[in-house]
Amino acid sequence: MARKPAAFDTERFFQALGDSTRLRLLNLMSDQEICVCYLVEILGQPQPKISRHLAYLRSAGIVAARRDGKWMHYRIVMPQHIGASAVLRTTLAWLAEEKPMQADRARLAKACCAPSKFVALRGAPLPASVSALAECCTPKEAL
Repeated sequence: MARKPAAFDTERFFQALGDSTRLRLLNLMSDQEICVCYLVEILGQPQPKISRHLAYLRSAGIVAARRDGKWMHYRIVMPQHIGASAVLRTTLAWLAEEKPMQADRARLAKACCAPSKFVALRGAPLPASVSALAECCTPKEAL
């Protein structure tokens, strides 16, 4: 017997977008799947706090998770609700134009080019679509 999909929770969706930490997380995941360890490093917040916010985004239907060994990877999933997906796309575009969000992305790019410089990132997998970014780094920058 197939389960009926849950109705879209509009209030939960907007509450998920109503927190600065969650917006920063969405900004960092906007075009890639990313390991939670990078999110912790870039935002400078404790792992339990980041995980709590990611769980909230998951429960709102905005983020999906995937385990790969000991690593947890997160990515944005567009809601099935057409209005919610339009709001999320607009929000992500807006975040990309904000200076503090650009600074977070710059820190992520730096961490991806030289993860060995960050103790917490040693051995961590690179974000999924950052492979092109890693190629842009010269060997000198990657050391």
